Amino acid sequence: MRTRLTEILDVEHPVMLAGMGGVSYAELVAAVSEAGGFGSIGASTMAHSQLVEQMGEVRERTAKPFGVDLLTAAPQDFESKVRDIAKGGATVYVAGLGVPRDVVDLCHELNLLVVNMCGKVRHAIAAVEAGCDLVVAQGTEAGGHTGTVATMALVPQVVDAVDGRIPVVAAGGISDGRGLAAALTLGADGIWVGTRFIATPEAQAVPGYKDALLGLPEDGTVVTRAYTGKTCRVVRNAYTQAFEEAGGTPEPFPMQVLRSIEDGANHLGGDADARDVDPDREFMPAGQGAGAITELVPAATLVERFVDEAEAALARAGRPV
Repeated sequence: MRTRLTEILDVEHPVMLAGMGGVSYAELVAAVSEAGGFGSIGASTMAHSQLVEQMGEVRERTAKPFGVDLLTAAPQDFESKVRDIAKGGATVYVAGLGVPRDVVDLCHELNLLVVNMCGKVRHAIAAVEAGCDLVVAQGTEAGGHTGTVATMALVPQVVDAVDGRIPVVAAGGISDGRGLAAALTLGADGIWVGTRFIATPEAQAVPGYKDALLGLPEDGTVVTRAYTGKTCRVVRNAYTQAFEEAGGTPEPFPMQVLRSIEDGANHLGGDADARDVDPDREFMPAGQGAGAITELVPAATLVERFVDEAEAALARAGRPV
C-alpha cells in the first residue's frame, strides 16, 4: 500500500507506531519497522543515555527506518540530543508538544525528517510554516496527551489547511484496518497508532496494563490531568475518580507527574516488573479504540492486518450500492 507517507519515510506500509513513553522501546519499535511499518521510540520518559542505548538495540534488530519521539525539549542541551538522535541511526524526529522551530533547520542538516503532533488546525499550519515534513492530526480519541477535537472532524480540516504541502497522518481511536481505510478516504496519507500496539507481546508495560486494555469497554477511558497536569486520556480507575471528586485541580506540568509518582500511581517508564503497581490506580494511557482490543497480537502481525483489513474495507466501499 503506497502513499506519500511510505515514499517520504521509505517504508512499505503507511502504519506508524506512536512513540509512547514507557511503552515504545527497542523490541516493539524494531518489530514494527521490520514488518514494513515505521517504529518510533518513545523517549519522553528516558534518560538520554537510555535513549542512545535503545537506538543501538533497534539498529541491532533491524536496518529499516525508525524515529524518536521526544515529548519536551530541554533547551540547554537539546541541540546535542538531536545530533545524537541522528548519530544513533534514526531518520525522524517527532515533536510531541509544540512546534520545534529552533531545531527544524538542524534536523534537516542532519537528514532528519521532522514530524509534529497536532490537535488543532492552527497547530498544523504553524508546523508547515516552521518547515516540518509531516503532521500527525491527533483526535481526542487518542490515548495519552490529547486535545478536544475528534479525529473524524480534525483530519479533513487539517488536510484542507495543509493543502498538499506535506503529508498528513491520522491518529486517535484507530485500532484496525478499517481505521486506516477511513484515514485514507479523509485525505490522510497513513496512520499513527498507539494503544493497539500496547496489546502486543513486544510492548513494555507495567503489570496489569495489557490486561486492562483487553477488558476495557468502549467508555472505559477518561481525559484527566491527574497524572501529568495536562489533559491525558487514560484508563478510568480509582485514582482518576478520586482526583475528579477532589475538584480536579492539578499542579503544573511536570510537577503533577512527580506528584502522581510520589502517590505510587505512576510507574510509566520505570521498572516494567514493579511489584508495587496497583492496576486500579496506575497511570495507563489508552485511547477509545481500546474497546475493540480483545487479544494480544504480535506487532508484525498487526502491521499486516492493518493493511489487509484496509484493502478489504476499501474494496467493499468501492462496490456499487
